[in-house]
Amino acid sequence: MKNEMPRLPYPINGLEPVISAETIEFHYGKHLQTYVNNLTNLSKGTEYEQKDIEDIVSAAPDGGIFNNAGQVLNHAIYFLQFTTPGQSKGPEGRLAELIARDFGNLDELKRQMEEAAIGLFGSGWAWLSLDKDGKLQISKESNAGNPLRRGHKPLLCIDVWEHAYYIDYRNRRADHVKKLWDIIDWKAVADRL
Repeated sequence: MKNEMPRLPYPINGLEPVISAETIEFHYGKHLQTYVNNLTNLSKGTEYEQKDIEDIVSAAPDGGIFNNAGQVLNHAIYFLQFTTPGQSKGPEGRLAELIARDFGNLDELKRQMEEAAIGLFGSGWAWLSLDKDGKLQISKESNAGNPLRRGHKPLLCIDVWEHAYYIDYRNRRADHVKKLWDIIDWKAVADRL
């Protein structure tokens, strides 16, 4: 993936009522665009200027380049994992098998993801990733953190920075987190395997 704005697979109001057009306008259109612009400016003339986002996130030391690259990657994964309400179908194939093997069932995966997202202190992300041994893992990552830093393959994330939910849910992080399941595109998640 390059340092650029991902193209949304739905219209700006396509996630309503779970995520409003106003939130997409600010979260995607302003916050993510700022991370893309910052990374472009910070990486000019450095070894990271022509690297893919995943390579930057894996290798860059903590600091401005990593923080902005992490946010570009995290947000791209986040925005591309959604579909319009009513279109979300459950996991199938290999992803469904891995969920059954590692969590028992989808409800347990959701419970653990919600617990991680709701319980994360401050700003950050709850992640579902595939570890080096092929096992699904849930982790909490602060700020621009991504499981890629540990060699895991990121599959699904819940953004719990306040700008992801405050317009629509105010301080009700838990309500936001629980509603996201209504718009998860499980095929997009499975394609990341």
